[in-house]
Amino acid sequence: MTNLTLWNRPAFDIDRWVRDFFAPATADDWFKGFRPAAEILRDGEDAVIRVELPGVDVNKDVNVEIENGQLVIHGERRDERTEERNGRTLSEVRYGSFRRSFGLPAHVTKDDISATYEAGVLTVRVAGAYKGDETQRIAIEAK
Repeated sequence: MTNLTLWNRPAFDIDRWVRDFFAPATADDWFKGFRPAAEILRDGEDAVIRVELPGVDVNKDVNVEIENGQLVIHGERRDERTEERNGRTLSEVRYGSFRRSFGLPAHVTKDDISATYEAGVLTVRVAGAYKGDETQRIAIEAK
């Protein structure tokens, strides 16, 4: 199996900052059983990252951190079920760790980041991520 069949990048880029925002996955990521879907939206000068984490206890099993200029969302997903059938108890436990990393602009600090969780979606807002991200045209001197 090749990495091309496993590559989990968006089909298009919104702009330069969004391209830089997605960090490339490491080889270890391909072997983990759970890689939550994520999307990045622009809301004015803010970036909003939404990560699907249904059934995850975010207070116990999820961390949002800044690590070496990256926004890192990592944790563990656990799914435990117990079922009684015909006088027998069937217990099933599935778990797996996950890690998603996103590059941050140099001016972003911990105070610019907030996170909320609702209806299975972790929403991380990076205030001012697009601040000063204006296109500036450079004159070309023809000779």
